[in-house]
Amino acid sequence: MNRIVTILISGFVALMLLSSTVFVVDQRKYAIVFALGEVKQVISEPGLHFKLPPPFQNVLYLDKRIMTIDSPDADRFITAEKMNILVDAFVKWRIVEPRLYFVSFGGDESRARDRMSQIVKAALNDEITKRTVREVISGQRGKVMEAIRTKVIVEAKQIGVEIIDVRLKRVDYVEQINNSVYERMKAERVRVANELRSTGTADSEKIRADADRQRTVILAEAYRAAETIKGEGDAKASQIYADAFGRNPEFYKFYRSLTAYRESFKNRSDVLVLDPNSEFFKYFKGAGSDGKK
Repeated sequence: MNRIVTILISGFVALMLLSSTVFVVDQRKYAIVFALGEVKQVISEPGLHFKLPPPFQNVLYLDKRIMTIDSPDADRFITAEKMNILVDAFVKWRIVEPRLYFVSFGGDESRARDRMSQIVKAALNDEITKRTVREVISGQRGKVMEAIRTKVIVEAKQIGVEIIDVRLKRVDYVEQINNSVYERMKAERVRVANELRSTGTADSEKIRADADRQRTVILAEAYRAAETIKGEGDAKASQIYADAFGRNPEFYKFYRSLTAYRESFKNRSDVLVLDPNSEFFKYFKGAGSDGKK
């Protein structure tokens, strides 16, 4: 009985010893075999592998996949014109040199993330302090991200990390200067509106003055044309009168005298002080003598 127990215990110990020498590497992982803190082997191919049992050798797994550093809070930076802005960025990265990464951080991913965040923040600070708010927000945003990515790639390579992408998610003013920025924007819009109103008023006055000038010219030309036509009509009338009365001058004199009488004796209250023998009453006398006859 004791012998069976001994055999079972020996078999169990042997099995445990064997299982501690075998390990499986997933296709999404790196495996680092180290002994007493010293890296002995880096395995990147998936499959079944062997090592010495602990404590002689141990295995640490590192993720091959692309990881993201996305800070929940935006960081504050100062632009070239000494204005505070909030910048929220994220980084896509992955481990490409497991040995160097392990030496740098001992396989601690939280330490690696902290280091990556520091690298990105330093690159952001270097680029943003060279540019104005307008350039960071819109004008040169692509150039800013490319410059940051270049700097972060160089720094990350020294710790065994490859940078896939760096992006600025949000760039905004800090709360303390939002009101002043809005007021400045409002003032700018008011200035543009007033400028447009002034331009419109000037154009309106110009159009009105041009219309008045054209009206004056048209009226003057119409008056001149009317006077010309009237003059031509009077000339023709005078010519007709002259031709008609020229055939009988005595009748013309008689007609003119009648017209003068009519104009002179319009009202009964009119009084004329004239010599009865004057030329004016010539046809009155003739009419009376003819009447007696």
